[in-house]
Amino acid sequence: MKFVAGVDIGNATTEVAIARIEGQDIQFLASGIGPTTGIKGTLKNINGVFHSLKDALKKIGLEYSDLDEIRINEAAPVIGDVAMETISETIITESTVIGHNPSTPGGTGIGVGTSILVTELSKITEEKDVIAIIPSSVDFAEAARLMNEAKKNVNITGAIAQTDDGTLITNRLDKKVPIIDEVTMIEKVPLGMECAIEVAPIGSVVSVLSNPYGIATLFNLSSEETKRVVPIARSLIGTRSGVVIKTPEGDVQERSIKAGTITVIGSKKEVEVDVDEGAERIMEGIASIPDIEDIQGEVGTNAGNMLDKVRRVMANLTDKHKRDIKIQDLLAVDTFNPQKVKGGIADEFSLENAVGIAAMVKSDRLQMEIIARVLTEKLNVPVYVGGVEADMAIKGALTTPGTSTPLAIVDMGAGSTDASIINREGKVKLIHLAGAGNMVSLLIQSELGLDDFELAEDVKKYPLALVESLFHIRHEDGTAQFFDKPLDASIFAKVVLVKEDGEFVPLEGVESMEKVKQVRMEAKRKVFVTNAIRSLSKVSPTGNPRDIQFVVMVGGSALDFEIPNMVTDALSEYDIVAGRGNIRGCEGPRNAVATGLAMACVEEEE
Repeated sequence: MKFVAGVDIGNATTEVAIARIEGQDIQFLASGIGPTTGIKGTLKNINGVFHSLKDALKKIGLEYSDLDEIRINEAAPVIGDVAMETISETIITESTVIGHNPSTPGGTGIGVGTSILVTELSKITEEKDVIAIIPSSVDFAEAARLMNEAKKNVNITGAIAQTDDGTLITNRLDKKVPIIDEVTMIEKVPLGMECAIEVAPIGSVVSVLSNPYGIATLFNLSSEETKRVVPIARSLIGTRSGVVIKTPEGDVQERSIKAGTITVIGSKKEVEVDVDEGAERIMEGIASIPDIEDIQGEVGTNAGNMLDKVRRVMANLTDKHKRDIKIQDLLAVDTFNPQKVKGGIADEFSLENAVGIAAMVKSDRLQMEIIARVLTEKLNVPVYVGGVEADMAIKGALTTPGTSTPLAIVDMGAGSTDASIINREGKVKLIHLAGAGNMVSLLIQSELGLDDFELAEDVKKYPLALVESLFHIRHEDGTAQFFDKPLDASIFAKVVLVKEDGEFVPLEGVESMEKVKQVRMEAKRKVFVTNAIRSLSKVSPTGNPRDIQFVVMVGGSALDFEIPNMVTDALSEYDIVAGRGNIRGCEGPRNAVATGLAMACVEEEE
């Protein structure tokens, strides 16, 4: 009889399965889980292994010394720092204000007129339509008084204020007009220029200034000029208020940033793809090379710097030279990245096109042998590198009740999506692909403009709700939940994350629950559905996923509240029966690799 432990070092977690082996019989006793320390496949992982082993051994009253053998996985590290490259930018020349969305605009409607300082209104002699410009030196009461006292020949159609007094000014006006506030650099607003402002009713968005022909109508533009205002109109889509000022030289340009090229090198050919062409084109290039040896970026460009960073990080961690680090797979996804508009005067942001990339470095068995050797010395227990993850995962997945060969698995973790298939004869084919849970979090963080990666992780994991009153919330599926005791007043009218223990985490600065839900679901779809189909195509005997009948989903991301359903739905189009695994009938989709590593010890006994 001997006690063995299978240890699966993942990108986010380290999982352990402890079993007792007697002859050909194996009995699983306990499992453990803890966070992975350091980047997967490096010596820093050792602390995480100790923690997870201790967690499992404590449950059954054993010590490290009671173990006869430990198996660790042959890990292919995936660089968790997924890069984001912006491939377009918006630049304002002269002072044309675009896409501004203050939280407290005043009034509603459209105003068109000449921009005039509010203190200069009394000096106008001719009949004129005017947009009043209100600097912070004029307080709201004084601004309202000056506007109310303007002569009959002056028709005030709207106002632009530097402070956040839009509503306060509106409340004091005899004639209500749209007012846009929070224009921080009001001194850059050109005076004496034609100007249009629009404030939509509460709950609505601008409709005239977000339409190029709407702007053309207000300013009597030619077809050539209308073409030039498209970036302005686009930047105002979805905002509640906006301003457009027509200056003689004013222009808003949208230009591409040279992101460089990516070269995919195979044993027989290589393909070069321009990052500017977007993620779809990059993935076509990746798919066209069946046996990728390395992926390189053009030197001196964003793409080159991005992939160079991946090599540099791995070289430092593994004490190798940068040129010896080979990238074996890459997942590119089209996304948006909020960027500050160059030349803006109200701290405007524009959602620019971007490409998110996750890269995977070739697995280094030698590095895992070093980890095994150090663990052997520290624990005084023989530690071996027990096999490739996808191979071990399929052994573990076959302990799910109701499964048999032939079977395919998709192992969805934090850093990689792995697939393997086993035929009736027990022959296994496997693949490791870049991009999984961490990539989803990065896309969410980028598109929602979140400062904190941990918050993006939570947005990925938990459903949303809107706090509609202090006694009830509206969940994202439309159901209402009522409470006996009042909720914390600080979360009133906010979009919140609903955690398992009933805790509500407010998303500051997020106004639309629908937008967050859409971004979250799109990010999951772009990464997991894409990679599930891509990985199954690669392991299918014919290269077509339709020739696979049964798929079991395992890994930490298979615990997600919507990813398994998305993948099941997508695979049903290929006539594949897919579902979440239940390792050993008790672990759910977790612990597949660790279980497979422990089971491999029995096979060697044979």
